Amino acid sequence: MRYIIIVLLSLIVFSCQSPEDHGHSHDEAGGHPHEDEGKPAVDYTIWTNETELFVEFPALVVGETSRFAAHFTELNGHQPVREGSVTVSLIRGDKGIRHTVDAPSSPGIFGPTLQPKEAGLYQLVFELKTPTYSDRIVLNSIPVFATVKEAELTLGSEEEKDNAITFLKEQAWKMEFQTAPAVRKKIYQTIRTSGIWKIAPSDYQTLVAPASGRVSFGAGVLTEGGLVKNGQVLMNISSAGLTSNNLSAEIQKAKADYEQAKSEYERKKELYNSKIVPKAELERVEQKYLVAKTNYETLSRGYSAGGKQITAPINGYIKSVQAANGGFVEQGDALVTVTSHKSSILQVQVSPQYSADLQNIQNLWYQPKAGKWSSLNEKDGKILSVGKEVASNQPLISVFAEVNEEVEMPEGSFTEAQLAVGNSTESLVVPLSCLMEDYGNYSVIVQLSGESFERRNVILGKRNGSEVEIIKGLSLDDVVVTKGAYQVKMASMSGQAPAHGHAH
Repeated sequence: MRYIIIVLLSLIVFSCQSPEDHGHSHDEAGGHPHEDEGKPAVDYTIWTNETELFVEFPALVVGETSRFAAHFTELNGHQPVREGSVTVSLIRGDKGIRHTVDAPSSPGIFGPTLQPKEAGLYQLVFELKTPTYSDRIVLNSIPVFATVKEAELTLGSEEEKDNAITFLKEQAWKMEFQTAPAVRKKIYQTIRTSGIWKIAPSDYQTLVAPASGRVSFGAGVLTEGGLVKNGQVLMNISSAGLTSNNLSAEIQKAKADYEQAKSEYERKKELYNSKIVPKAELERVEQKYLVAKTNYETLSRGYSAGGKQITAPINGYIKSVQAANGGFVEQGDALVTVTSHKSSILQVQVSPQYSADLQNIQNLWYQPKAGKWSSLNEKDGKILSVGKEVASNQPLISVFAEVNEEVEMPEGSFTEAQLAVGNSTESLVVPLSCLMEDYGNYSVIVQLSGESFERRNVILGKRNGSEVEIIKGLSLDDVVVTKGAYQVKMASMSGQAPAHGHAH
């Protein structure tokens, strides 16, 4: 996790500066004013859990006004901060100066200004407040120079790396772009294989005919894959016109038996209360009454003029339809199968040579839809069983896992899978999506600063789902481009640096 440790300073006294005090204006793009021309410039890039700050500004000199071009990017989606305020503070000890701007001068770019009064090393603090979140970013040991000449002597020799690729924030904000840090995580040895999707037995229900009769489908067409809601009428079964197993006649008879038993029970109850009949006689009549009531309610439940209604027991989809519209079914025949698709069974098949490794399965990675990897552990799934035998017609060992997320792949389809086995090791990993391949060699685009990138060759190790181990080529917290890497690569091949969308 990326974060900056911030020490809160108590009793800080700010010498607040208003925009009027600075005596200059700034352009709409957040560019530097004319008075700063010739002064050496510096830039910094800081990442927090939510924000990337890329800030450029003329070197801070006593008595000189420096304007900041502070580029704020929301890391989730890599979009510019379009609304909010930014306060920049220059702090040393318990004193400081600050300036607040209430809105970006252009999407993502804020242009506060500061005029330091004393030379020395300071903390430079940026406080971002947006309608959805707030962030605080601290830069330590920022120098304030006594003169411009001193700043030139100190900073004039700093040069950008020869192989750096320029790719502006304004370019990245207009496309699908994303970055992520290289981090240390547990990495496992994996068995790369494939699996077959099956519906979990507990995840579907087959509805059967409660009585014999003719089937008529409800409103709409019942087809495999059709969406159904709990309580929705799927079909009706009517026994009208049948000489035997006529449900309507059976309900009428059951109703008559129920009403007769009820009447007898109420009469016996009054006689028992008057101590005319014994308790055993009342209990016999009560039992007969309860049986007749249950029989009548069971037969009449869901019955309408059109026959017995068959309703969906859950929200979900139709897995299969066994009955035909207008066809005849016997009591107990299967009618329709409904599934909720809340969980699935993944059957993974592995060569018997890994039988010993399968006794120590740590995790399973799979693809619930094309191009997306999921972790069994992260989705609270579990390994159900591991096969113990093979046969001539089944030469592979089957591993069954319960997957607790919606799977967009149809039943019976194949998916890539990786079984994690053995003990883990701590290794440097990055998202698989950052890799670029050229004839078997892999490279990534590393973000050196806000608008400076570098293509770097890497050597890969193990793959765990959507992450890959980097054996050589990256360091901890290097930031790599996970979406848009090829566009940055093309920028390096264009032969010229793009024009800036803001002044320097």
